[in-house]
Amino acid sequence: MYNFARKIYHLLKGTKNTPVPPVIAQISTMDANQFLAGRNIMITGGSKGLGLAIANRCVSGGGNVLICGRDINALEAASKKMNCQWKVLDMLDVHSFADVMEDVFSEDGFNADTLVCNAGISLHEADFIDVTPESFDKQIGTNLRGAFFIAQAFAKKLIQDNRPGCILFVSSETGETPDLRPYGWTKAATNSMVQGLAYRLTKNNIRVNAIAPGVTATGMTGFGPENLAYRDNPTGRVYVPEEMAEIAAFLISDLAGPISGQIITCNNAKTINARWRK
Repeated sequence: MYNFARKIYHLLKGTKNTPVPPVIAQISTMDANQFLAGRNIMITGGSKGLGLAIANRCVSGGGNVLICGRDINALEAASKKMNCQWKVLDMLDVHSFADVMEDVFSEDGFNADTLVCNAGISLHEADFIDVTPESFDKQIGTNLRGAFFIAQAFAKKLIQDNRPGCILFVSSETGETPDLRPYGWTKAATNSMVQGLAYRLTKNNIRVNAIAPGVTATGMTGFGPENLAYRDNPTGRVYVPEEMAEIAAFLISDLAGPISGQIITCNNAKTINARWRK
């Protein structure tokens, strides 16, 4: 293991004389070995944000990667940079998933053994009063319905071929607490789904887990590398995608062989309801 520190300065609110403290993200990574060598990893929402970071980590770990999404330009650019494969996939079009898997699992296809269900959206409604049927359906459709049916289609192929495999969902810390908006509800349901599927699929030698990140610097949250300061996190900053990608890569690797049915909440205990918390 080795550590490296990324120092990013963010101008905090105050007077001109206010000191500007550094916001430091210290990320621990596994040695650059081939711990994912021979693995074929399909990642939804893999051309941007957290999905892209996970894809990058899997490639650097020796894995073969197939990134999926709706934005062809982003897919092409990301795949060229990482030297991986790409495929168009719309998470709202669940009826296409069977054909997608037939192609992925064909003799000359990608032949995936691992699925990372990362694709998701948050429409950031201000309050439950602001939720519309359209915003509700889009978030439920992408984050929960789409994730369930892509995992189902993937598991069916593994079971049919009598092959072991792994499914990793990207949940959220919002799934650990009550929420007023559809995004949080989809993640709470995802956590339940992870445990249910893990119990059901363990006899087929298919592991199912999830990571549940805290607020992370991606396009979804509006934070970026130049703007990490966030007082609502115990760390005083948002997380960076590379931190979450390390945990994701570990969970889908053989290093985590005994682990299934677990939701790993990655927010430094922020959502733990300790009785003494203020």
